[in-house]
Amino acid sequence: MKEKFYLCIHGHFYQPPRENPWTGEIELQPSAAPFHDWNERIFCECYKPNTEAEILDLSSNKVVERINNYQYLSFNFGPTLLHWMGEKHPDTLQKIIDADRASIKNHKGHGNSIAQVYNHIILPLASEQDCITQIKWGLYDFEFHFRRKSEGIWLAETACNNKTIEYLIDEGIKYVILDPSQALCVRNINSDNWQDVSNGRINTKHPYRIFSKKDSQKYTDVFFYDGALSRAIAFEDIVFSAEKLMNRINSLTTPDEKPRLISIAVDGETFGHHKHFADRTIAYLLSKLIPASGIKLVNFGEYLEMFPPEYEVKLNEGINKEGTSWSCVHGVGRWYRNCGCHTGAEPGWNQEWRTPLRNSLNTLRDRLKAIYEAEGGKYFKNVWQARNEYIKIILDSSENARADFLKRNSEHYLNPYETMTALKLLEIQKLSMLMFTSCGWFFSDISGIETIQILAYAKKAVEMANDIFGIDFEPELLEGLAKAISNKPEYKNGAEIYNTINFENGK
Repeated sequence: MKEKFYLCIHGHFYQPPRENPWTGEIELQPSAAPFHDWNERIFCECYKPNTEAEILDLSSNKVVERINNYQYLSFNFGPTLLHWMGEKHPDTLQKIIDADRASIKNHKGHGNSIAQVYNHIILPLASEQDCITQIKWGLYDFEFHFRRKSEGIWLAETACNNKTIEYLIDEGIKYVILDPSQALCVRNINSDNWQDVSNGRINTKHPYRIFSKKDSQKYTDVFFYDGALSRAIAFEDIVFSAEKLMNRINSLTTPDEKPRLISIAVDGETFGHHKHFADRTIAYLLSKLIPASGIKLVNFGEYLEMFPPEYEVKLNEGINKEGTSWSCVHGVGRWYRNCGCHTGAEPGWNQEWRTPLRNSLNTLRDRLKAIYEAEGGKYFKNVWQARNEYIKIILDSSENARADFLKRNSEHYLNPYETMTALKLLEIQKLSMLMFTSCGWFFSDISGIETIQILAYAKKAVEMANDIFGIDFEPELLEGLAKAISNKPEYKNGAEIYNTINFENGK
């Protein structure tokens, strides 16, 4: 029987970069107890179990089979998380890579894994150059690990606007995955009749096309996941029963003339960390129940080849065209203002600190950019091309890789001192992007470990700029951070928190 319904479940596996910028190691994080840090905790609860998810004989409670869920899930891993896993748990990373290779054989040459923008920056709030570098670094990092090009890319928090789409089209991205609330209107590609689908009313059972506004011959495609089903998996108890989840999926397979896709997207950490043992549910669902149901399991690349979009979509660009996302009903307010979104806030708390934090780091970024353009121009043929290619040194720090990088990008032969200065300039630029990792704004107070982490990257960048060029950006930064008032009186404000950061000594 020819399948009329297809299923794709996407897991977004991601942790923010947590390394001490002075030592490269992750400090002890007591909140992750009994583990050393949150990467290790979630690795043990989620990333590793999903490579060997257990299927049990319920009568004996014995393991009868182990399933590598990554062979069945569509997924992305944050590049900085992959780097950490490659250093600390290379065997598990290899199992993830092997699962992707197996999926290519099962899905007509389309792998389950896709890239992610490098360190989870909210692209609509980022500078143009940072957007471009984030996408390029994410794509190169993917190719480095999976040994193939990525067809799609995961946007941090699915944050998107039309400018973001243009960057993706320029980089040849075939598709992205968005929340249904991010669609505004649709039409048949051969029609002029636009239909309003705002407020999540878009039909998520097929893909859509977005054409470039710069070149109407270019485009990227969009999959909008099923919002209700994805939320049920993320926030309800449906994921604890494979049969219950199967019944919910079956309820969506209403008779239809044309093939349709049921697509789901959730944080990958749902499967084992947020929902303990949900990795087992997904393993049984995808390896046993779905094959027996007549529904065909696909990934997005495979489905796109079989059923190219028949409809065009326009995006909801949010307030002042600044973008929308999957985790902020106010667009992207969660990452720069007191929009009302929070996690675990106490009564009376607010997130007014977000705006001065964003403004302070924007100013620092611009100061560092000016230095990079002025000083980097002495060493590089094209400072932004050199920065875009710096990911190759990050991933391969060998002497040969560095020599090859400098040969391609240097304005002239660089002596040892010039080489050191040029590479430090690039490292400062890396830090200037790491300090915009989205988690720094996501939670309820500026004193959280995620915000302290991004301030540590800022502090390291300021220190390096002062050491190399004798320019001290710290007073201006502290003046801005002092306006970011903590909800916890003992922390006072962002400037006080910044001054207590002493990662050099492991604190």
